[in-house]
Amino acid sequence: MRKDIYEKMQILADSAKYDVSCSSSGSDSNYKTGELGTTHKSGICHTYTADGRCVSLLKVLLTNFCIYDCAYCINRKSNDIKRTAFSPRELADITINFYKRNYIEGLFLSSGIIDNEDHTTILILRVLKILRDEYKFNGYIHVKLIPGADEKLIEQVVNLANRVSSNIELPSDKSLKLLAPNKTRESVLQPLKYARDISLEKDIKPIGMSTQLIVGATPETDKDILKLSSVMYDKALLKRVYYSAYIPVNDDKNLPAIINKPPLLREHRLYQADWLLRFYDFTYDEIVSDEFPNLDEEVDPKTSWALHNLKYFPMEINSVSKEELLRIPGIGVRGVFKILKARKFKSLDFDDLKKLKISLKRAKYFITCKGKYQKEIPFEDDRIRTALIKPSPKKIQQPSLFDLQYSPITGEL
Repeated sequence: MRKDIYEKMQILADSAKYDVSCSSSGSDSNYKTGELGTTHKSGICHTYTADGRCVSLLKVLLTNFCIYDCAYCINRKSNDIKRTAFSPRELADITINFYKRNYIEGLFLSSGIIDNEDHTTILILRVLKILRDEYKFNGYIHVKLIPGADEKLIEQVVNLANRVSSNIELPSDKSLKLLAPNKTRESVLQPLKYARDISLEKDIKPIGMSTQLIVGATPETDKDILKLSSVMYDKALLKRVYYSAYIPVNDDKNLPAIINKPPLLREHRLYQADWLLRFYDFTYDEIVSDEFPNLDEEVDPKTSWALHNLKYFPMEINSVSKEELLRIPGIGVRGVFKILKARKFKSLDFDDLKKLKISLKRAKYFITCKGKYQKEIPFEDDRIRTALIKPSPKKIQQPSLFDLQYSPITGEL
């Protein structure tokens, strides 16, 4: 790779690392020659398919020049940073060369706004057309749509990409007006609406769409954030919302102090709550409320809901419905199907659940088996909460890697 191209890659890959709507990237490690394993802000990141397969992508900006001055963004026009840009040909060639060397399986392409929204989208389209038409590249391409771009240009991008996204960033119009005066929620959502409507008009499978919400930069509650996510899921605008704990990169009076740490636990809880919205048939106002507008930091959202709704518990594992089983803390989707299948043949007790590899660490406080309840802790919310948050004793023997069959988001089977 030429020295100038390598320098561009360093700058534009590093500038792209704050966008989490394509999962991890931008981490660094103290790699030493002769050792195995390294991470580097080289622009190669990892995302996951629906079947759990890890996919490596080239994650990079076309340019970090930008006419916008969003307070939270490292690439804001008022920042004194090193600026550069790829030509469409340069970026397409890099993508193909990386692909042929098996470094990557696809491309995640975003960009600052250079000159204007349409001009930037045209440059992105040139990259896609070189890849698809000249190189006949059929690999995965995720494109960050440019709010304000012409609908016809967006349609062309949608036709060439596998997935598109448009980052809302902030949960309210008030916060956008304060920190991103060039953006409105409507302008950011408009490209996603175009993409959805294109699929409907052509009667084709909807393209995957996602967005990013920054957590902790502004005073909105978790209820505000989850309500917005829920609305977008209901309107079929999005397949996925990504939550990004705010990393202070700019010194601005309207933002948390630059010495503040990112609210990573809050981000984690939001992902868990989002999982409940998408896969467990919870509504946002069951998870958060006016009385409790922020997620519980001590326990996961499903457990928190159960503790606030003990009137529904304990549930008899042998008789409750599939929908009720999904509400039991510690029992995930796969666990529910195991239970439903097994109880066709016999009434289950606690030992049977262990044999099915159902985790009882949390579930045992919310269920009965053949009418029997665990005897360790009384059925009282404060006693159960204390038992759940009490640190587990250290285990002498670590479990086998092949026994660890859980969701990294929910921690449930």
